[in-house]
Amino acid sequence: MALQQPEKDHWSQKAYSTSASFVPELADIIVQWLNPQSDDLILDLGCGDGVLTAKLRNSCPSVTGVDASTNLVFAAKKAYSAIPGLSFHVQDCRYLDRWMNFQEGAYTKVFSNAALHWILRDTDTRKSVLENTYKLLKAGGTFAFEMGGAGNVAEVHTALISAVSHQGIGIEQARRLSPWFFPSKAIMKQLLEEVGFSIEKMELEYRPTRLSTEEQGGIGGWARLMGAQFLDGLDSEVEKEAAVREVCELLETVITHEEDGSMFLGYVRLRVLAKKPA
Repeated sequence: MALQQPEKDHWSQKAYSTSASFVPELADIIVQWLNPQSDDLILDLGCGDGVLTAKLRNSCPSVTGVDASTNLVFAAKKAYSAIPGLSFHVQDCRYLDRWMNFQEGAYTKVFSNAALHWILRDTDTRKSVLENTYKLLKAGGTFAFEMGGAGNVAEVHTALISAVSHQGIGIEQARRLSPWFFPSKAIMKQLLEEVGFSIEKMELEYRPTRLSTEEQGGIGGWARLMGAQFLDGLDSEVEKEAAVREVCELLETVITHEEDGSMFLGYVRLRVLAKKPA
């Protein structure tokens, strides 16, 4: 659920729960695909604040969560450390083979929700992430994940590029600041099969998602949290706030439902169930 860049931790549990609490709440389908059983050993890639990781533990004896965000892993440990068979570790998922607990064939299932579009953004490590995931699985193991797919949050993605470029850095640099990889089904299938996975099931779903109505949430809170890497490309807080204000103004009528004032972003979810051959 959190960006995998150790050089700066953009995440806080408070901001995440204010602007993105819907993320674990909308994961029912991919959890059903994962189908945790009483003998499963599960690894959760990009576990964030551990809300969903802890729920998985209700169905199996052991779940391990890894995330690059020290802030979110601290929150997960604080909330769930008393639960046996549940552990959380700070680890950049782009470099799983550097993790001190890396062990080939250690897990029956690997899970990820709303994290791989951050983790796979770096083209230099994209293939190795999938290769290491494959290695971590036992023979016959399952890799179940949901991430942003092609066209995900296109309206705010466009607005962020536009708003940041208007602060003087140019549109090409603004594009390069994007922290996301939103693949098509075809590209994801190719990447997985190249490292040895077979695809059991895959779907792309357009799922408009209602934004938080909390004071620090809404589109402004979403842009500050999820678009932090865009904003970090600007020199001053004045420029950053001007960019957020432009995003909000651009999208106000585009994403607002007139009947009640609620705001929705056009989420597109890519779900995959893949297998490592027995």
